[in-house]
Amino acid sequence: MTDTTEAAEGTDTLTRLEQEGEIAADYLEGLLDIADLDGDIDMDVEGERALVSIISDAHTRDLQKLVGHDGEVLEALQELTRLAVHRETGDRSRLMLDIAGHRARKREELTELGTKAVEEAKSAGEPVKLRPMTPFERKVVHDAVAAEGLRSESEGEEPNRCVVVLP
Repeated sequence: MTDTTEAAEGTDTLTRLEQEGEIAADYLEGLLDIADLDGDIDMDVEGERALVSIISDAHTRDLQKLVGHDGEVLEALQELTRLAVHRETGDRSRLMLDIAGHRARKREELTELGTKAVEEAKSAGEPVKLRPMTPFERKVVHDAVAAEGLRSESEGEEPNRCVVVLP
């Protein structure tokens, strides 16, 4: 593949992800209007994924309703938003939704959890099995473990699938 072809594919991917973000933003703005909630929509592209965030300085407590207990409502809204994008584009979306910084905070906590599990696995010389997690949570922990130089794997069936850190 030539550099020109790779650059064109990169531009096509970026354009597609930006389009996903625009469609998601329109969908979420409509949802905020229906729910009579204030929030600003922020869009970005990270790697192979469109990132859309709903943020608000004044009404963060109101936005917590859209996060729900341990992010359950957020997960459902992300799936609905992905479906809205799929309906418009015909393509499956890997879009990531964050509301009121919930995922960003969760990512920090999970990275710390992964780092502690690595330390425990190294000191004990035995695998460390963590609590059941969502796919998003497991991905963050796997990335943290890899960054620390160890391997991890997922085991079990949803919704009880968990990460095991290997020494």
